[in-house]
Amino acid sequence: MQKTSNAFIAASWFALLIGMAAFIVGLWNATMLLNEKGYYFAVLLYGLFSAVSLQKTVRDQLEGVPVTGIYYGLCWFATLSAVLLLAIGLWNASLTLSEKGFYAMSFMLGLFGAIAVQKNTRDNRGAEPTTTPDVTNSSSSLS
Repeated sequence: MQKTSNAFIAASWFALLIGMAAFIVGLWNATMLLNEKGYYFAVLLYGLFSAVSLQKTVRDQLEGVPVTGIYYGLCWFATLSAVLLLAIGLWNASLTLSEKGFYAMSFMLGLFGAIAVQKNTRDNRGAEPTTTPDVTNSSSSLS
């Protein structure tokens, strides 16, 4: 397996951090009630976690790692429900269309970044050479 390039690793972290930071700064500066801000923040955290879990589960299946059907389905459900919860919240919010677009795009950028960072982490772990300790005749040297 080939190691991921440093440029893509940096771009992935940049996408994750910029997406999260933009979303959170947008919430910080918003004139909405604190419970609304909490809702959007919780949806962001839920979406990031579910996207990483989905990426890992899909990758496990592709690599032949056993994954239960219920967990696979729950990962898809969680990721899609996070996106749906954001969409419903934005649809019903009293925000301008440009603000709604800002939250949607920063949310999706954060999800993409989280998936890419997790992918890079896994790819680079798989690209590392595995070493096994040399245990041949180690007991004879103790005698």
